[in-house]
Order: sequence, then C-alpha cells, then structure tokens
Amino acid sequence: MAEKRFDAAHSADDGKIHILLAASGSVATIKLPLIAKSLANHSNVSIRIMVTESAKNFLQGQAEEQPSLKELSRAENIDGIYFDEDEWSKPWVRGDKILHIELRRWAHVLVIAPLSANTMAKMANGISDNLLTSVIRAWDTTGMIDMRKKHVMIAPAMNTAMWRHPITKKQLKTIDQDWTAGDESSVILLKPMEKELACGDTGDGAMMDWKQIVARVEEHLGLQKIENGAT
Repeated sequence: MAEKRFDAAHSADDGKIHILLAASGSVATIKLPLIAKSLANHSNVSIRIMVTESAKNFLQGQAEEQPSLKELSRAENIDGIYFDEDEWSKPWVRGDKILHIELRRWAHVLVIAPLSANTMAKMANGISDNLLTSVIRAWDTTGMIDMRKKHVMIAPAMNTAMWRHPITKKQLKTIDQDWTAGDESSVILLKPMEKELACGDTGDGAMMDWKQIVARVEEHLGLQKIENGAT
C-alpha cells in the first residue's frame, strides 16, 4: 500500500498540504477512515497514514464502519499507508532512505487520532519502538531542522479510569513542557469528550468527535471547511 522507498524530496514542491495521520491501539481507530476521507475532500491535500500493529486490528473490513486498510488506500488524496514492517522492507544499506525520517520531513502536521494510553506513555518518555513512535521521537520541535515550525495534534482515547489516572495528567504535562520551544508548544491537545464508551463505561476519555477533529485540523492548516454528510 505504501512505496517501499519513499523520498520526501519527490513531493516537496507538489503544492499540497501534507497531513500525516496516525492511529494507535484504541477502538476509536474505527473513526480514522472518516477523518481521512473528510480531509481528503480538499483537493490541495495529500494524506499519508501510519497504523500501529494494535490499530490494524480495528480496520480489517469486519463492518461497514471498519473498512479494510486496502480499501481506504484507494481513496482520493490518500497517497500511502504505512506499517511497522515498512521501515524494514529490505535490509538497510548506506544511502537508503529512512522511512520515519522521510515521513517527518514530508509532513506539515502530524495528527494522531486516536492516541492510546500506551502510545501517550511512549511519547512522554521518548520511547521509539515502532514506526509511529519513531516519527514522534524524530519530530523537529524547534523548526530549525526542517526550516518550519510544525505541530503534532494529539487526540487521546482511553477508558475513563485510564484518562483520570494521575499518570495521565503527569504524562500530558511532560509532553507539553518537553515539546515547548520558546513560548509555543509543538503539541496541540484535542481533549477527549464524555460519552458511553465501547467498554460500557460512561465518562470522559472518549476521543473528540471525529468531525470536531477534522474542523480543528482544517482550522490549523487554513483549509476552508467542507460540509460532509457522513455521520
């Protein structure tokens, strides 16, 4: 589904806004196709998607709202879907491109929706043990490497008890403080909402409504809002 030797330089002058959209292991991953397809309605947008091993389990074509990733890859303006194994599509030799670096160079913004409790913990502690966390760890928080300030928009999604756990507050504080250069943080929090969760509990911790996420991304990137009839 993704090029095996992706080179960010090939699309540096394509005139499009590059959205790197990621999902980690939360049931809210089923909203990823809606987010992706809605943003893809903008003709000046190019979207590349990263899916963790856990997140892959939610998009295997098991229901209409859970299309296969292969089906999602056919949507217009979705130009690649990447998995952990794409980082090592072949044995590396000097001169080969490094996928997590190329994806960082390519992106104008990274949107992680959903951000699971596990990936949040990795982000807060600088752990980079898969493709997504490697991109996160390699993100240019100062703007001095990629020559532009770029943001990471995170949409946490987890059980209410996990969201209210003291370690979550501590990790969010760490992320905000450690990702701040000058007076501005590189991280934009898309705060969870309260609803009945997939597990049956009712409370906060549910990922922000997908339409609101789309609207926030559009606002951040200066994209004109497109009305979408999807529910």
